[in-house]
Amino acid sequence: MTALATTRRQLQLSIGEAGIALGTLVYIRQGQRENSAIAYDQSWLSAPECFTVSADLQLASGYQTHKAASAHDSVFHGALADTAPDAWGRRVIARDHARRRRDDPTLRALTELDYLLAVDDFSRVGALRLGEPEGGLHRSAEQGQRRTPPLLELERLFQASHAVEQGQETAEDLRYLQGKGTSLGGMRPKCTVVDHDGGLAIGKFPSMGDTRSVTRAEVLALQLANQAGIEAAAARIVQIGDVPVALIRRFDRHRDGRIPYQSAASMLQATREEERSYTEIADVIRAHGHAPVADLQQLWRRMVFNLLITNVDDHLQNHGFLHVSRGLWRLAPAFDINPFPDKQRESKTWLSEQDGPITDLQMLLARSSWFALDKQQAMRVLAQVQAAIENWREVALSRAIGMQPSELDDFAAAFEHEQMSAAKALLK
Repeated sequence: MTALATTRRQLQLSIGEAGIALGTLVYIRQGQRENSAIAYDQSWLSAPECFTVSADLQLASGYQTHKAASAHDSVFHGALADTAPDAWGRRVIARDHARRRRDDPTLRALTELDYLLAVDDFSRVGALRLGEPEGGLHRSAEQGQRRTPPLLELERLFQASHAVEQGQETAEDLRYLQGKGTSLGGMRPKCTVVDHDGGLAIGKFPSMGDTRSVTRAEVLALQLANQAGIEAAAARIVQIGDVPVALIRRFDRHRDGRIPYQSAASMLQATREEERSYTEIADVIRAHGHAPVADLQQLWRRMVFNLLITNVDDHLQNHGFLHVSRGLWRLAPAFDINPFPDKQRESKTWLSEQDGPITDLQMLLARSSWFALDKQQAMRVLAQVQAAIENWREVALSRAIGMQPSELDDFAAAFEHEQMSAAKALLK
């Protein structure tokens, strides 16, 4: 029997802008099987400010192993997996690798570690950073420089991304896009850029397959969310000629640097093949929340908003948490909120194990107490959300969003439906 080839790689984990030593990551591949392990540094465990950076890691000495629960899950612990490229980023990396393999057939196949390490240090989501045991951070620029492009290069990024979508990219296109993807998103073309004021942002481009103005609609949804009392990622439309790009500000950075981040999937230690629920997210908030009552009420407000704008892409990767202090977390601003006028009004994340997917307001009202709201408070929240959404046409036509009157019909079904009528009837 032929022995399986084994690859073992050790990397250093650090955290924050200062690169505080956090621990050691070991990646092992044997044949087609991949797994990893993390050990915290003793210096981290003894530090007064230490906390567990990922819900599936204990604050303890020694290596803690992790392997993918299914073919759709990561071989890395949750918070580290949250920093890996999304589907679009993986597409760019795989396309570049395939091109290089044509020139060099001996080049080995990509591993999950290759994808993880392909992200630029400057733009990696959250506060975790990766480096070699002997020192030096992966994909980091020299002092005073950065790999992440400025907003001025948005047109170049769009052209390169459009070429990838068409299957007409050059080697230079792929080199340019490498490492500039993001973990927050999906299959749609996007990149990380540095905004005019130096802050990080995600530029989301129209896709070739779009039949409606998806980028304008996402910015519309985020602005309506803010008007509905939801803390949402700041967003605006940037025009490249006649192409509207949605520019979404990153919320995992502040004046002093990087903020630790975990997706709701990581906080729940959920696999991608499990049906999980908002009541479980609520339980995590109660256990680890910095301001649990406020976040529970905010979560319920977001559920109402998602139902009423038909945002049905509310899976656990599209909810996140930011670390505040001493292992306490708060809900990250809402992001990846989109109206889906052609989809059935049914949430991806269940309301509870008993209730199943969210399909109507009565379900949400019946569970409001689970989210720290009495009936009167719940009705006030509903009134605020309904009033904001009812104004969607005016906001869509505003200069900030820039939709044309002819485009409103493309989205009407997402905002004007029986559940909005039910909300109005309840509020009379």
